[in-house]
Amino acid sequence: MIKAIHSLLIIGLIISCKNPGKETERIISDKTEEITEKIENLTNKVKLSSEIVWEKLNPTRGDQSPQAGTVWGDRKGTEATGFLAKFVDGFSSPPHIHNVTYRAVVIKGLVHNDDAEAENMWMPSGSFWIQPVGEAHITSAKGEENIALVEIDHGPYLVKPITEAFDNGERPINIDVSNIVWLNRAKTNWIDSDSKAEISFLWEKNNSKGLFVKLPKGFKGIIKTDGTVVRSVIIKGELNYTLPQNKEIKVLDAGSYFSSTGKAIHTILNTTEKEVVIYIRTNGYIKIK
Repeated sequence: MIKAIHSLLIIGLIISCKNPGKETERIISDKTEEITEKIENLTNKVKLSSEIVWEKLNPTRGDQSPQAGTVWGDRKGTEATGFLAKFVDGFSSPPHIHNVTYRAVVIKGLVHNDDAEAENMWMPSGSFWIQPVGEAHITSAKGEENIALVEIDHGPYLVKPITEAFDNGERPINIDVSNIVWLNRAKTNWIDSDSKAEISFLWEKNNSKGLFVKLPKGFKGIIKTDGTVVRSVIIKGELNYTLPQNKEIKVLDAGSYFSSTGKAIHTILNTTEKEVVIYIRTNGYIKIK
């Protein structure tokens, strides 16, 4: 497997630099506008981790099957989908392939994903990997609780034997949390000059992109988005999320989700002593203030 540290840095710089301040400022101009602007047709939604419905990811394996909980979409259908995968301690799959490329983020525990002959490389919470379609591999897990976010651009998500393996030109990527490249307000115009938040750009494809957002302890502010697709999952930590429709405050822990379509303001507060990491998939831009 390839640790794409340099690739990650290049992706981050390209995405950050190719969207100059002037273009990003169409999202938000100043604090006065931010506070007074009225968003029509509010679309903000949340799903708590406690509301996730679990089922067998691969029913043919019976009790040995990992559990899957849909966050958005339908992995059995044809649409873009995000789901949580839960593995028991000591789980190890047989070599297999998938019919689609998937991306994944470790939320809890330790996960190893590589070809069958590779030595274990245990990725902890906050690590990211990409598994190409047709590539033979195994997945293992170690820990009292092991959960990963898995997303696909289209379904269905299927497991197939390695006799059907093929090379479509993509290459697998494993990025340990210690190799994530973070950009602060001095490195990207997606963060307001007063914010201590950080961003890591992970991938970009067909106008969609995936990124990490890291919020320090005590963070109080907003994430403003304009994408028709905004899918956000808490990877580490816990935050308070205020629904603009009724001002109800939802406590989002790891595995919880918030989303929107079109222009939206996400009001968030980190009341804990630990940083919060969020994974965001969008086809637009964001501004953190």
